Amino acid sequence: MEGEKLGSSNLRPENLGFSSGRMKADEKPSWGLVSPSGVAYHFGTSGLSVAVATVVTHPLDVLKVRLQMQLVGEKGPLTGMGRLFLQVLKNEGPRFLYLGLTPALTRSVLYGGLRLGLYEPSKYACNWAFGSNNVFVKIGSAGFGGAIATALTNPVEVLKVRLQMNPNLRKGAAGELRAIIGEEGVKALWKGVGPAMARAATLTASQLATYDETKRMLIRWTPLEEGFHLHLTSSTVAGMVSTLLTAPVDMIKTRLMLQQESERVGSYRNGFHCAYQVLRTEGPRGLYKGSLAMFARLGPQTTITFVVCEQLRELAGLKAI
Repeated sequence: MEGEKLGSSNLRPENLGFSSGRMKADEKPSWGLVSPSGVAYHFGTSGLSVAVATVVTHPLDVLKVRLQMQLVGEKGPLTGMGRLFLQVLKNEGPRFLYLGLTPALTRSVLYGGLRLGLYEPSKYACNWAFGSNNVFVKIGSAGFGGAIATALTNPVEVLKVRLQMNPNLRKGAAGELRAIIGEEGVKALWKGVGPAMARAATLTASQLATYDETKRMLIRWTPLEEGFHLHLTSSTVAGMVSTLLTAPVDMIKTRLMLQQESERVGSYRNGFHCAYQVLRTEGPRGLYKGSLAMFARLGPQTTITFVVCEQLRELAGLKAI
């Protein structure tokens, strides 16, 4: 019962900028007036925390994309993350570490703000409608937020991975965007949107639901209380779980978005066809290309995102996630 009270307390309307009276543990929450400043702080802290994590971990994202595009359609020995890093650093210089940073930051603020920001309103709505706040509600709420955020921001992700794979581009993000639309049509900006939505739903559900549940269990079963050490521990667990679940989907998403880079093996028709072709031509190991770089990036990114987000929420006068 104590765990249920802790879970329900995070759904109070004032946590999201709603104004209403204090809820009792056995009452359904009631919708009140939405405070514009509360909503702005809620989504703003989410987007800013993801942007901070992106700046720190972006070099690992570039490496992950390069690793995922190794030996497309072939089996063979793969270059490791450390060796690839040294090779690319020698051939392209330090600037390669931040290729595609502008669209990455744009995506972080928009996608990150929506992905994290929609979680609590969705969870609150489910609790209001069904009177339940169990782990399945948390998974569904997080997955919904991740999928919607990706559907809206997929063009920025396509632009980001194109820039990361083309270090010699001189036209910048705006020029590459015009080139994609001119040569492939507007539809090309939504390449890989299906796997990207599946990946985002899985990622967000695994991150947020794991983080939320880990916090609840640690508060209940350990001496840890709301604060930095609880946030750090919970976010580390969430990072490990999300990496394990999303690595194959992330690789498929990257391949679909970079189809022009993979013309020798033909076009992938959809995510399932891509997965089949990878398994057939590259083996099961192909689905986990770049997974070490992904873990090295996603683990710290998850930790940084949640720790920074919790601190920003505290400064903004919002309740903890």
